[in-house]
Amino acid sequence: MSLLSIQDLKVGFRMGGGVVAEAVKGVSFDIPANGTVALVGESGSGKSVTAMSVLNLLPENALRSGRVLWEGGRDLLRTPMSELQALRGKEIACVFQDPMSSLNPVFDVGRQLCEPLMKHLGLSRGAALKRAEELLGEVGIPEPKRRLASYPHEMSGGQQQRVMIAM
Repeated sequence: MSLLSIQDLKVGFRMGGGVVAEAVKGVSFDIPANGTVALVGESGSGKSVTAMSVLNLLPENALRSGRVLWEGGRDLLRTPMSELQALRGKEIACVFQDPMSSLNPVFDVGRQLCEPLMKHLGLSRGAALKRAEELLGEVGIPEPKRRLASYPHEMSGGQQQRVMIAM
């Protein structure tokens, strides 16, 4: 059984005058449970649009068709936004190449790590901070307790990506 199955995904963007610009043209692939799939291609080939389509992180002018099946059945293209928001960060997430597009520069790393832990797992602030420190250690951030107080710009790009993986 596939963890994620993308079947004939097509994504276009409504432009002015009724024109639709096609960005993804019939992509299909499966990601097995406990497996890894690399999505590779030239710049502009639709990799990010494909990934963002899974969780409907696209702008309002996006048109998606096909099927995006999560854990063997739930079609994420037809899942209400409220249900998608509950899945995001708890069961499925995207870690993009540029972590600064996902990390908020005005909040420290600890706050950004604690937010999903408190929201999705119901942890108290103290328990979330303890778990956030553990997660930073698990992804190889040195001095994880001290780094909780760091802002994203105070970390290297690789460390920022590891924060996103921990998140």
